Amino acid sequence: MTNPVARRSARLGFGVPSGKPTLCVLGELVVDLLPVPEAGAGPEGTAPRYVARPGGNALNVAVAAGRLGAPVALLARLGTGPLGAALRRHAELSGVDVSGFVQAAEPVSLAVIGLRPDGAPDYGFHVNGAADWQWTDAELDSVLPDSTAVLHVGSISGWTDPGAAAIAALVERLAGRALISVDPNIRPPLADGPVGASLGNDRAGVTARLDRLVARADVVKVSAEDLEWLEPGAGDLDGTAQRWADRGPALVLLTDGGAPLRIARPGRPLLHREPPRVEVADTVGAGDSLAAGLLSGLLAAGVTDRASLERLPDERLLEIVDEAALVAALACTRVGADPPTRAEVDAARVAR
Repeated sequence: MTNPVARRSARLGFGVPSGKPTLCVLGELVVDLLPVPEAGAGPEGTAPRYVARPGGNALNVAVAAGRLGAPVALLARLGTGPLGAALRRHAELSGVDVSGFVQAAEPVSLAVIGLRPDGAPDYGFHVNGAADWQWTDAELDSVLPDSTAVLHVGSISGWTDPGAAAIAALVERLAGRALISVDPNIRPPLADGPVGASLGNDRAGVTARLDRLVARADVVKVSAEDLEWLEPGAGDLDGTAQRWADRGPALVLLTDGGAPLRIARPGRPLLHREPPRVEVADTVGAGDSLAAGLLSGLLAAGVTDRASLERLPDERLLEIVDEAALVAALACTRVGADPPTRAEVDAARVAR
């Protein structure tokens, strides 16, 4: 008869070799098709040119953390097609452990991106039947490192079934033994409407799946854009940030473009922090870079569970948030999701 402790260890992925405390990022791999403005669109204006770049919330967070020097593993379902190898290589070149990749039979997700006048991205998605949403309990159990100290989930894979259910179950099993981070990263065309419906998503379903994750989260990074969809007409962002912290997380970081960051902790005064001012090329991957900076900083500070996060003084937390904001700002100075290295962040800090 199998030992119950051994059986539970197997379910939590303890068979994976252990190492130093690791940031484990779980989510999607997406190929971003970005416009090349200087290439024009042909004489009739109907043939714009695009360049394919690696993207997706999870890949961006993992790559940004890897470039910052954090021990980071990426759990992802690598889809079929010629672009998959480039996604893997992109992660490897940034020092990301990709031993948690699952070779999937479904296709890679594709996002076609336009840029609004303010540099904000406008997305068109081609994701029906994609690999990212098909996680099973068995797959997650087989690839989760036992060195996982921080687990980051969310975005499309966190609120699209059938994989969302497996991700939520994993979060519930890990709650209390690792720091759980959630980023809703809402993409309205995939969360609701005709395209969302083709994925089995609607507002009620997506909200319920996110509620399940937030209920177990220690850290939540949420944007004002997310809140516009999640809580239409909510209005007061200060009050919303504090209310989200009262839902259960020990830390809520609310972003609002170039406006001050809002930092909410239960039972403490709301804090504001001005992000650095930079010349923006675009904001693709900025929120992911911010999350990577925050989680890498927490991991480096030894914050790997809820109790240690609750003990972290505001002064130390603000130092970590300031550096995360600098990471995001530097990412905004480049085209696409191209986060800075540790050396670039250090140099920028000295120069400011």
